[in-house]
Amino acid sequence: MSAETTFSSFVVSDRNLALELVRVTEAAALASSHWTGRGQKNDADGAAVEAMRTAFDTVAIDGTVVIGEGEMDEAPMLYIGEKVGAGGPPMDIAVDPLEGTNLCAKDMPNAITVVALAEHGNFLHAPDVYMDKIIVGAGLPDDLIDLDASIGENLRNLAKARGKDVGEIVLCALDRERHAELIAKTREAGARVRLISDGDVAAGIAACLETATVDIYAGSGGAPEGVLAAAAVRCMHGQMQARLLFEDADQRNRAEKMNPGKQPDRKLGLRDLAAGDVLFSATGVTTGFLLQGIKRRTHHAVTHSLVMRSKSGTLRFIEGHHNFNTKTWSAR
Repeated sequence: MSAETTFSSFVVSDRNLALELVRVTEAAALASSHWTGRGQKNDADGAAVEAMRTAFDTVAIDGTVVIGEGEMDEAPMLYIGEKVGAGGPPMDIAVDPLEGTNLCAKDMPNAITVVALAEHGNFLHAPDVYMDKIIVGAGLPDDLIDLDASIGENLRNLAKARGKDVGEIVLCALDRERHAELIAKTREAGARVRLISDGDVAAGIAACLETATVDIYAGSGGAPEGVLAAAAVRCMHGQMQARLLFEDADQRNRAEKMNPGKQPDRKLGLRDLAAGDVLFSATGVTTGFLLQGIKRRTHHAVTHSLVMRSKSGTLRFIEGHHNFNTKTWSAR
């Protein structure tokens, strides 16, 4: 077999895998959408987990969950270390079957289902702790943002690079008491603040989209969500820095065990979080920054998904039309 044939087969395989990932996030979104607005976040999350786990059985990979629903004794499926897939190349998997369980339960914007893939060893093994994050989009000077600089300095540098006044810059952050100083300093610098109740993966991605109304994402949120956001930022050629935050020695020790030989509270660059060739897929459950929410009818539904790959940098928005007469599992 010639090198050209081998390469072509590899490219076709990767493209097919990207479409298989969309089916995985679609399955989780369809299952959880039954619970949208019903105020039962655990039921919504459980439906998404089960549907996503079932969908993975058809994906041609030898996958290992490295960012998932928790440890084996905490989660019945999609737990850290679980093997999934129908067989194929070894891949590490990061998942959030329903990012924004409260958003789904309350029918609020930005609930999404998320999956990212990378070759083995290329995702940070992140414990379930907080992570400080800062994210901006593509087309900016290298190392424009610095997690250790003041937010005012980051905002001024971003405004200058974008050719804007600081007053035109919009920072997005989770609406949390711990962000009171970040919010105050942002407004003091002259920028605007857009607060969200949940869903910082979608917000981090939005900071990389030219069409979005967000210029920068900053603040602390979940570390697993930080790895998923990093996978998307890699695909979009944006910039991100992060640092794990620990509440006690036990959390720090756990991070050390998951990433032996590395300082657990070091500043993390984008490729410390997600390296190599990364594939990413997300499907909207409720309409938000990125994606339209699921439109359900009696016998069918319409989904809106985003799939992308770091190697090509191509973003594809995919609209799927699903017939519940043939997809009975998704109509529950």
